[in-house]
Amino acid sequence: MALAESSDEQLVLAALAGDQAAFGELAARHKVRVFGLVSRFAGNGADLEDICQDVFIQAYFNLRQFRRESPFEHWLLRIATYKCYDYLRRRKRDRTTGSSIDLLVEAGYQPAAPQPPAPHPDLERLYDAIGQLTPKERLVITLVELEERSLAEVAQLTGWSVGNVKVRAFRARASLHKLLCRVT
Repeated sequence: MALAESSDEQLVLAALAGDQAAFGELAARHKVRVFGLVSRFAGNGADLEDICQDVFIQAYFNLRQFRRESPFEHWLLRIATYKCYDYLRRRKRDRTTGSSIDLLVEAGYQPAAPQPPAPHPDLERLYDAIGQLTPKERLVITLVELEERSLAEVAQLTGWSVGNVKVRAFRARASLHKLLCRVT
């Protein structure tokens, strides 16, 4: 059977047996979803590529930990979510100052046109406020509000319970509200 016709589980088993082409097929199959998720957190090309590469490297070296209780894609997106969270924490720690445009890009603002129009002042304020949230708050706001993922999906991606996701989302919205009310 050709690799392209194999199921994810068959490819995982082949990769565990040492078939590097099988893992290559898994990576090619799920690259778009991983890049889509990571692009919401890492706006610039270099960071985006680095994080995605880290996701696939970690998946490759930890493939034995995949328990096959859920689809491979869910496991891979969970790794991507953790890598994005690490990226947000590192950026928050390393950031000294940044312009509003930098914060827009960091928050996942993806203009449709090559020359984006100047962002609406309210949108700029919103993304500025999102950039001031803690990494966990920013992660949950991005997944729930910007990615429009369900609470169950966010729970699966983060490893938090659904109740914990609800609480974190509520608190993140409250923090965002305070930031938006404080900024005049």
